[in-house]
Amino acid sequence: MVGGGQLARMTHEAGIPLGIKFKLLSDTAQDSAALVVSEVVVGDYRDLDTLRAFARGCDVITFDHEHVPTEHLRALEADGIPVRPGPDALVHAQDKGVMRAKLTEIGAPCPHHRIVKDPADAAAFAHEVGGFPVVLKTVRGGYDGKGVWVVRSEVDAADPFRAGVPVLAEEKVDFVRELAANIVRSPHGQAVAYPVVESIQVDGVCDTVIAPAPELDERLAGEAQQLALRIAAELGVVGHLAVELFETRDGHILVNELAMRPHNSGHWTQDGAITSQFANHVRAVLDLPLGDPRPRATWTVMSNVLGGDYPDMYQAYLHCMARDPQLKIHMYGKDVKPGRKVGHVNTYGDDLADVRERARHAADYLRGTITE
Repeated sequence: MVGGGQLARMTHEAGIPLGIKFKLLSDTAQDSAALVVSEVVVGDYRDLDTLRAFARGCDVITFDHEHVPTEHLRALEADGIPVRPGPDALVHAQDKGVMRAKLTEIGAPCPHHRIVKDPADAAAFAHEVGGFPVVLKTVRGGYDGKGVWVVRSEVDAADPFRAGVPVLAEEKVDFVRELAANIVRSPHGQAVAYPVVESIQVDGVCDTVIAPAPELDERLAGEAQQLALRIAAELGVVGHLAVELFETRDGHILVNELAMRPHNSGHWTQDGAITSQFANHVRAVLDLPLGDPRPRATWTVMSNVLGGDYPDMYQAYLHCMARDPQLKIHMYGKDVKPGRKVGHVNTYGDDLADVRERARHAADYLRGTITE
């Protein structure tokens, strides 16, 4: 697995019961997954020689991020190394311009968009869609709200162009909420779909995920799952695909982003689904039969734990575990820094209000936001 973050850490954990031997290419020996995987290579994923040396002896290569250069992945495939998802699929998660062009070609519903060349062109686009504000995104490299700007004037539009990469302009969608459709697809075309979830963002970062999305029309939920399955098939995705969606006020869905790896909106599956996203990703990239994605409980809620001014989270376990014996805590082994994702909690049950309160309380207590 290329990338040493928490997604690699949790994917490795899911492979242990299957006897899967993991090899990790990590930026540093202190990365989240590098602390728990036995075979770790420290190196730069942007260097082709490093990638080739790492891939030698591997049965398959997969990722916990989308940042490996596309041309390097093509070189690995030319060397005979299975890369899953492959570069022809992964480029749609790496490059937002490529993604939008392909989704438009296959008829997937998207916000109005186009590549813009400068602030004046962004202003012209804003005029085309009814005026400011509009959303500007660098086509590569953005995540967790980085590389994304909501701009309200031509002057306001200057920042995105300073990065020196193409900029995608999109209409600012008037949406009710954000949803995510998570599916997993294997090389021979078997695919499974998890329940559509509601994803609640705070300052551009995922804060809470509710599975399934409350009061979501059954027709729209099925439409979102079918859309995700169709996108995966059209793009040739192998492994986990998260399709982030807007639910619009007129009862439709629009595709916001794609992620071709285990995803924050699927963390609830560790404790709330029969087969987690991580276990199914491992099965998919190894071309094993996929597991049952159905939920175990009526409701599951995931809340991210962000770092705050409370560095010793382990002391908080005493309170959280005693207060809620059913609480599931997943920490990533990271140093605590304000605003950094350092873990998440999962709660489940039949009463949504209770399940949400338990998750929120635990996440806030572990962060130190509350102390009782």
